[in-house]
Amino acid sequence: MSTFKNIFIGGLTILALNSCGNHESITPNRGKVKFETISISSKLAGRLSEIYVEEGQEVKKGDTLAFVDIPEVNAKMTQADGAIRVAKGQLDMAFNGATEEQLNQINGQLNSGRAQFEFAKESYKRLQAMYKDSLVSQQQFDEVKMKLDMAKAQVDALEAKRDEVKRGARIEQINQAKGQLDRAIGAREEVISASNEKYLIAPTDMSIETISLKEGELLTPGFTLFNGYEKSSVYFRFTVPESKVYDFEVGKSLRLINPYTKEEFNSKIVAIKQLAQYADITNTAPLYELSESIYELKVVPTSDNAKQTFYANATILIKQ
Repeated sequence: MSTFKNIFIGGLTILALNSCGNHESITPNRGKVKFETISISSKLAGRLSEIYVEEGQEVKKGDTLAFVDIPEVNAKMTQADGAIRVAKGQLDMAFNGATEEQLNQINGQLNSGRAQFEFAKESYKRLQAMYKDSLVSQQQFDEVKMKLDMAKAQVDALEAKRDEVKRGARIEQINQAKGQLDRAIGAREEVISASNEKYLIAPTDMSIETISLKEGELLTPGFTLFNGYEKSSVYFRFTVPESKVYDFEVGKSLRLINPYTKEEFNSKIVAIKQLAQYADITNTAPLYELSESIYELKVVPTSDNAKQTFYANATILIKQ
């Protein structure tokens, strides 16, 4: 029984060794398909009302991805329209001057002021004669004189106001009215810009990979709602150890091959940079010493690959 058991175990060992020997050797020049990532967020806070796309869907530049309900925009638009109407009215008044009704009001005030001035002047004359005859005190005479001076000052002020209204507004007043109108128009443009932010638009042709929220949830400013890939920005990422990096240089042409479809295409190295962390390595079986630095090759296709299909993180080989 023991002999049979030993023979059985030995047979399994031989089969295992033969199986391992039949495996194709793994090349260290394995890389991954990558795309430039795109993150789409909102500039304003609002309630996510509708989402028009799904994860995995491909969209075109300008497509509407979602609608965000921002109630404050409507209220601010009403305020901005009201401010524009007020500012336009002030500017028209500054250009056109006072209305006939306003002139009549000023003339009425002026006639009343002149009547008070005449009465004060007659009172002053009477008390002046009595003051010379010592029939009134100095205080009584001074009080009448003060009323006369006040009536004269009021008439002068009303005449100056009437003349200013007739001449029209000063240039400073017109510029001030123009400034208020410009500020009101600017506030409205700001509200219009905020209103456009209610729609999240695809900035380029892309595929939607993840959607972070669901309809009805609150979207805060700067929070990424959509993550995706720009489909026209395919590149390939290889990691090589320090001992192998000297076999490559920026601008060098490479021949790449898809190990599953056997499609081949030309490419070139556009960047080489050191990786700071071991976790960034993408080779499936890196051949390097632990003390070696690791470098990343960024490779872009140079031949027409319109008919080829690439999937993110799929394996690509450098043809030896």
